[in-house]
Amino acid sequence: MDSQTSQTSQSSQSSQSSQASSQSSQASQGSQSSPSPHTFQVDLRGLVDLLSHHLYSSPKVYLRELLQNAVDAITARRAGEPDAPARVRLSVDADSLRVEDTGVGLTETDVHSLLATIGRSSKRAEGLQEARSDFLGQFGIGLLACFVVAERIRVVSRSARTPDAPPVEWTARDDGSYTVRTLPDGARPEPGTTVHLVARAGAAEWLAEERVLSLARDFGSLLPYDVRVGEVAVTDLPAPWDRPHSSPAARRVALARHCHELFGFTPLDAIGLDVPLAGIRGVAYVLPSAVSPAQRAGHRVHLKGMLLTERAEQLLPDWAFFVRCVLDTDSLRPTASRESLYEDETLAGVREALGERIRDWLTSLAAGDPERLTAFLSVHHLGVKSLARHDREMLRTMLPWLPFETTDGRLSLEEFAGRHPVVHFTRTVEEYRQVAPIASAQGIGVVNGGYTYDSELVEALPSVRPGTAVAELDADTVTAHLDAVDPAEELALSGFLAAARARLDPLGCDVALRSFHPLSVPALHLDDREGRHERARAEAEEQADDLWSGILGSLRGSAPRARLVLNHLNPLVRRIGSLDDPELIGTATESLYGQALLMAQRTLRPADSALLNRAFMGLLEWATHTDDDTAGGRHR
Repeated sequence: MDSQTSQTSQSSQSSQSSQASSQSSQASQGSQSSPSPHTFQVDLRGLVDLLSHHLYSSPKVYLRELLQNAVDAITARRAGEPDAPARVRLSVDADSLRVEDTGVGLTETDVHSLLATIGRSSKRAEGLQEARSDFLGQFGIGLLACFVVAERIRVVSRSARTPDAPPVEWTARDDGSYTVRTLPDGARPEPGTTVHLVARAGAAEWLAEERVLSLARDFGSLLPYDVRVGEVAVTDLPAPWDRPHSSPAARRVALARHCHELFGFTPLDAIGLDVPLAGIRGVAYVLPSAVSPAQRAGHRVHLKGMLLTERAEQLLPDWAFFVRCVLDTDSLRPTASRESLYEDETLAGVREALGERIRDWLTSLAAGDPERLTAFLSVHHLGVKSLARHDREMLRTMLPWLPFETTDGRLSLEEFAGRHPVVHFTRTVEEYRQVAPIASAQGIGVVNGGYTYDSELVEALPSVRPGTAVAELDADTVTAHLDAVDPAEELALSGFLAAARARLDPLGCDVALRSFHPLSVPALHLDDREGRHERARAEAEEQADDLWSGILGSLRGSAPRARLVLNHLNPLVRRIGSLDDPELIGTATESLYGQALLMAQRTLRPADSALLNRAFMGLLEWATHTDDDTAGGRHR
């Protein structure tokens, strides 16, 4: 179409479609043949709204699309001309932006076929399929993303593949119309493409020079070509993890500086992520403070130098929540929005390979740098425990280092197992607090397995340390280790024990008398999970309506009751046992019960709180009685 102007508008397309539809309808009524197919019409403004509100997270992606097109155009030209110039220049002027590249360029036919057809990409065009892996964009959305910030896009291009073809200009508006015309040779003497954007109302800030420079650096700092905004260089190669350093210490310092600039924290350490088979180079930074395993990490992923996403959550195994990564890859597949990674076999393989790099780092610390490993575990032992649950070799490696709460203090399982013939553990923190003081006094070693992953690791101990005996410690086991009281002495206290049992029976608690150390503990509250679950069910049944009460009643079990074990060696218990007044015995028993609950750091039920208050007030009354009270009938 030499020196002619061709124009396609959304309104003319709709009119032609309506006429075609009417003719097709008439034809179908007059014949038995199949109706003619129709072509979908696209409301560009509606599509732009869809892109801006649903596909893309922010208008800033327009600049990534411009850089992507420019880089891909240069890559395409260099496939046939290895020595072709590789430059991208961005310049800003009064709410407009110009992006110029030295890429492969377009002919008029290319413009109609590629720029004006949604979903078609030159990266999928015939003749370029074999080089498709070298390109950044493959979804055919292209310049459409620029309408998020621009009301008009003007493209001037000259093809390097067809040197005789004149320059061509394509101008499009956000109402869906576009024009194409050929230009004189002098309009663009060299191959390449220039894109001009004019800001839409309210979007001028996205085309401001400072914003453009910031976005260009964010998206394009690792691109392989010379990219500049004005005279300011955008690319900064080699990547921080590939730069040479005089020593490992100097490298750590440089990477720590890079981490602070990128993520805002100074890392405990930096782990190299070099996976050549997956085309991955990068670094994982170890967080300086503990984080929740449920917190999803956001990693920065570059695809062939272009920033793909800052929030890649599925890049690492779940257990590696203590690091933040930044890497460049040429193998992972982006989604259509190019803001996340496509979950496929390649990503699963990369995830496993990166996890292996972090495992190797931990193993190397255990073998050669115990001080750094100890500093790391003091913050992130939870992440390593999560890994060790499923990786027996890692559990074996970390046994001398992973800390656990035990009755001997904070120790590793390796050291604790060396001290005790049987490694007892509890499944909850509450159970540990109940039995730890007494078990320790009886010489029973107990590990608190109530923290995340701890009970699983204790149970796995025999698989990596053959010959180790592991047993769960419950209330019955503790009671069995307490000394029985002489039968004659227990018989003499039968009246006291009967009054104490009568007072605690409504609370679902029995009373037992034993002799145990330490002497300073007057009473021990022993309970188990089945008993607590049964009491919770009974309380819910009392408060429920008839239907729900019936359902809960059908679940009634025969769980053992809780026990208040009184220490016969404790002087206070002996004095209480010598009392004659049943009311005072009951008040004292309630006080011992409440004190035992508090010592175990149990969560108090409403009934327990009421009991503590009642016992406290009762003891105050007895402590402040007067002779007149005694004459009036009150007595000890």
